[in-house]
Amino acid sequence: MMAVGEPASTRDAAAETDAEPHRKIIHVDMDAFFASVEQRDNPDLRGKPVAVGGSRERGVVAAASYEARSFGVHSAMASVTARRKCPDLIFVKPRFEIYKEVSQQIREIFAEHTLLIEPLSLDEAYLDVTENLRGLASATAIAEDIRSKIRATTGLTASAGVSYNKFLAKLASDYRKPDGLFVITPRMGASFVETLAVGKFHGVGPVTAAKMNRLGIATGLDLRQQTLAFLQAHFGKSGPYYYAVARGIDHRPVRADRIRKSVGAENTFSSDLTAIDAMRDNLQPIFDKVWRHCEGSGARGSTVTLKVKYADFQLITRSRSVATPVASRATIEAISFALLDALVPFEKGVRLLGVSLSNFRHEAPAAAQLDLDL
Repeated sequence: MMAVGEPASTRDAAAETDAEPHRKIIHVDMDAFFASVEQRDNPDLRGKPVAVGGSRERGVVAAASYEARSFGVHSAMASVTARRKCPDLIFVKPRFEIYKEVSQQIREIFAEHTLLIEPLSLDEAYLDVTENLRGLASATAIAEDIRSKIRATTGLTASAGVSYNKFLAKLASDYRKPDGLFVITPRMGASFVETLAVGKFHGVGPVTAAKMNRLGIATGLDLRQQTLAFLQAHFGKSGPYYYAVARGIDHRPVRADRIRKSVGAENTFSSDLTAIDAMRDNLQPIFDKVWRHCEGSGARGSTVTLKVKYADFQLITRSRSVATPVASRATIEAISFALLDALVPFEKGVRLLGVSLSNFRHEAPAAAQLDLDL
């Protein structure tokens, strides 16, 4: 029976979520993962603002500790900007092999509870525990057990969100970070969403949020008041998604066989490159990373993309597709070099090079592990 005084909008949304059996979804997100691993392994870094990746003069921050975040430092921020915000920021070189090892430990903990695990990156994943391996009735209890085991096994903290769909579970995991757990029940879903700024919605980036704001849509409630036709007219194929999640509805399943659409690697150099031979040399470890993923996952792509960022921060990409999937590292190298040669002569220095492979076809089942988002 519906609670007396419950808003009509909540009743309507609850009725829609009642149309299908409720699933039990957990979203687990490690807290400042890369930076926390570094602080765990180096006691001198504990309690201090740490940035993984970049340097004091160049590059981009890959991860920031919570101490650094308090100064406004965040991932994907240019190192020079991060240092300006936090003069005492400590830059640490990333150790991706260590992060992958820890990630695999975490994945093994997930696998004790369910086989339906959808990794999003090294440090976060969705789990469907509707039918779990331990026969536990409470998804909240499972989330608590997972967080406890992660702390005992790795010495790190994780935040978790529990709800009846993926959209709300992800919102919930952010709600009490770090080291928190939050549950959004079916009765809470619509009312929880209506108070949020649209910029907090997973799937709504800064550009889309700004567009929504210009249309007078600032909160989940504003979004729910729009018709499906209006949202489709302004946001195209994303319109139905926004229409549904504004009502706390998300029918996407947790996909254990989730296939990534591309894999890539890039490097920002300590000094600008001007010679073609130096660029070729610096692309070699990038080719290695891309092909290592392809070998491990069995994925074979047919489009190679070269990414070039110049000294003045101008960014360009050049792509080439082939009729059959790329079958060797040598082919990635040959295509990338051809794309690079087409840019000669270089009228300005190059500060970043990257290579990605897309249009995947899987020749063999992907390995059951969390992989690195290169």
